[in-house]
Amino acid sequence: METATRSYLVTGGVRSGKSTHAERLLRDHPAVTYVAPGPVPDPAADPDWAARIAHHRARRPAGWRTVETGDVAGAVAAADGAVLVDCLGTWLTAQIDAADAWDAAADEVHALVLGHLDALTPALAAAAGPTVLVTNEVGLGVVPEHRSGRLFRDLLGIVNQRVAAGCDEVHLVVAGRVLVL
Repeated sequence: METATRSYLVTGGVRSGKSTHAERLLRDHPAVTYVAPGPVPDPAADPDWAARIAHHRARRPAGWRTVETGDVAGAVAAADGAVLVDCLGTWLTAQIDAADAWDAAADEVHALVLGHLDALTPALAAAAGPTVLVTNEVGLGVVPEHRSGRLFRDLLGIVNQRVAAGCDEVHLVVAGRVLVL
């Protein structure tokens, strides 16, 4: 698939095949900057999450460079070619964690996230090469019982809309199948 200076948002449910599809979009690029924006877990505290990260790392081509950072805008701006960001849900979590804002007023957390988006969207528009961003689709099921779950769902919905507005294509992945929206 040709990806010359195009941007893609790849969304879908958990374990839908989003990451695999996103990696395929960039498979013909010898050098890709893979941005992992989530918190770095303690393998002893969460061995399942550590195993998941190890699985993702193992399937990446050797020429891909991994950058673990919450500064997605900076990583995209610094890359000189293709970029894959996996994923915006972990990025959102890291931003709220870093600000210790889970218990802050919703409008304060919204302002925090919108400030980060104000830096991210122009960086995506100015990217030197194709950019693929992975995110979780939220809001298709039960309303979360806890405030933090509802806050996350609402904010990720806003993040997804804003990023999708700046992308050339949005791909929805369901059960390993891709629908171009």
